[in-house]
Amino acid sequence: MTIRTLTRRAALLAATAAASLALAACGGGDGAAHAGHGGSASPAASATAGTHNAQDVTFAQGMIPHHRQALEMAKLADGRASSARVKDLAARIEKAQDPEIRTMTGWLTAWGEQVPMAGMDRSGHAGMTGMAGMMSDDDMAALRKATGADFNRRFLSLMVEHHRGAVEMAGTEKSGGAYGPARTMAGDIVRAQNAEILEMKRILGGS
Repeated sequence: MTIRTLTRRAALLAATAAASLALAACGGGDGAAHAGHGGSASPAASATAGTHNAQDVTFAQGMIPHHRQALEMAKLADGRASSARVKDLAARIEKAQDPEIRTMTGWLTAWGEQVPMAGMDRSGHAGMTGMAGMMSDDDMAALRKATGADFNRRFLSLMVEHHRGAVEMAGTEKSGGAYGPARTMAGDIVRAQNAEILEMKRILGGS
């Protein structure tokens, strides 16, 4: 083997090593950039590190039973409502709020906080008296008995009040919560349910 061949091999090895170091440096830089980019990943990643506060817990523990009652009301529409618009609205409420219940349940579990028990969601039970927008047992009983146009009217009127309560609770979370995903959900609730309130008022006005 000649000296020239040895020199070429040494140069090739040096170039390969330099390229590897450059790639590693680039990879490390991208990782740092991704870790520092955007505000959504950081609060979610640190949820178990205690970045939530008492308001976040109150929001989740209150909104779970509030959503459950909305789902209970929405499920009644399929067999009782005479309006296709009411049935469509009820289906959308179910589609939106059921996943939010699961998400909030996950937060409370991760935080070591109590998850509200199912079946104790009405205003007359489990400390729910006075919660914004919650229906009474009498309201729910009357809704279950109603059909046709009477159901449409009752459902829309009650759900407007129910949504207003949820918007109020979400507004409190937006102003006082610390956990990023909870504040984001609260903002989504305010936007979506305010829009649905307007929709329901339009349907009521046209009925």
